[in-house]
Amino acid sequence: MSFPYFFEEALAAGVPQYELSEESRKHVVQVLRMREGETIQLTDGKGHLHTAVIRVADKKQCLVHITASEFLERPVRSVAIGISLLKNASRTEWFLEKATETGISEIIPLLCKRTERQHFRYDRMQTILISAMLQSRQVWLPVLHQPTELEQVLQQQTAAQTLIAHCEEMQKSTVTQLNVAQDVLILIGPEGDFTPSEIEQALQKGYTPVSLGSTRLRTETAGVVAAALLVNQ
Repeated sequence: MSFPYFFEEALAAGVPQYELSEESRKHVVQVLRMREGETIQLTDGKGHLHTAVIRVADKKQCLVHITASEFLERPVRSVAIGISLLKNASRTEWFLEKATETGISEIIPLLCKRTERQHFRYDRMQTILISAMLQSRQVWLPVLHQPTELEQVLQQQTAAQTLIAHCEEMQKSTVTQLNVAQDVLILIGPEGDFTPSEIEQALQKGYTPVSLGSTRLRTETAGVVAAALLVNQ
């Protein structure tokens, strides 16, 4: 049976009784109009899933009693995506939502030479990830980084397997042809693609050039296709 599902980052394992956060309380009491005795589920986004029964439900407080708890391991494959920010923030938000639904592990907003820079509203983006995690009923919230210069990612990344998707003419593997490691990072460039020098820097760092198919994709579409292919391979 599926119960209403909520994010409670502060909920620690082993706590028998818990007071819901203001946001969850309002949704339980004012939106869903749930009452004492009804059941909900809670996750901290770090693998824990708690089943709880409502004990007090009013406009000032919502107390629940934890009746069952379990820890769900991360998926075997950890997939990270470094993807350029987009001028249209709504397209970045769409990518974050869909990538989270696929089960992506980590998202690095990239600042490349051709990135049309914008103000990155981290709190709003994090809220989108949480909403998508709950909608898809997952217990692991993707790690969202602050926008990072591509050069810094190339210098610091330690994933077992590193890929770069680009549109330049050269020999490339398709993602579906690869034997994907358990820990993989793929880079997706901005509209207009990575510059040749950026691609060369990545290749010198051991990145494998890959293709996501026979058509040219928008940045956010490429990110979602990459996420789906890598998570489910």
